[in-house]
Amino acid sequence: MRRPIAVASSHSRRLLTSGVLLASQSLLLTLSAAPASADDARTPVRGTAYMGSGVLAHEGVQGRPADTRATQTEGVDVSSHQGNVAWPTLWSSGVKWAYTKATEGTSYRNPYYSQQYDGSYDVGMIRGAYHFAIPDGAGGAAQADYFVDHGGGWSKDGKTLPGVLDIEYNPYGDTCYGRTSSQMVGWIRAFLDRYEERTGRQAVIYTSTNWWKQCTGDYSGFGSTNPLWIARYASTVGPLPAGWDVHTMWQYTSSGPTVGDHDKFNGTLDRVKALANG
Repeated sequence: MRRPIAVASSHSRRLLTSGVLLASQSLLLTLSAAPASADDARTPVRGTAYMGSGVLAHEGVQGRPADTRATQTEGVDVSSHQGNVAWPTLWSSGVKWAYTKATEGTSYRNPYYSQQYDGSYDVGMIRGAYHFAIPDGAGGAAQADYFVDHGGGWSKDGKTLPGVLDIEYNPYGDTCYGRTSSQMVGWIRAFLDRYEERTGRQAVIYTSTNWWKQCTGDYSGFGSTNPLWIARYASTVGPLPAGWDVHTMWQYTSSGPTVGDHDKFNGTLDRVKALANG
């Protein structure tokens, strides 16, 4: 004999429907409150980028410089990442030149700029300033103007190095800032031309070979005019971007003593002074 099938009352059905709706709404609220992705959660705040931050993240550490008979002069590069820097300690350790981040894009200025830029000068170092490029923002000329107007200028006093264009991996998004190789080369040229127009000096280009190949198509047109500052955390400088037969400076580590970012100038202190004098 079959048992009769139980039929839920209308009251029970209403309770069940209400419960499903509440659960669905709760799930939607949870999803909307969550970060869009893990990558979004890891994106740094605009302005916090510093020289080599992208190189370290994308290329890693492959070693430390091997002993060499070539004369090289020790230097450092700093940003707000380092805060107030112990310049007397660095000077005593043999560091003779330094670069300080001045600007990024057309809206960020390093709040520690004065302590870092003036402090290195006060202990006797030859120093300069660098600009972290944001090619998916304002144009190259506009960013060069912002840089020169906020610490990136140059004077022939024997103690001021030419400004640096820090052009590397995008810490905030697409590696090449959403630009084609030709667009990237055009942006870089606009920055360099305006910097020379404003200061009378050719800016130094800081980059890594891997990024340069990927984002400029390994363009060779700046090698005859602009000094190269290569970034590579390894035992040697490695292959250089097209157009450069030699490098002027080498950022070889992000984990040095006192200040993490250490560099070697490819020559004696007299050569550092020669670059400063133009």
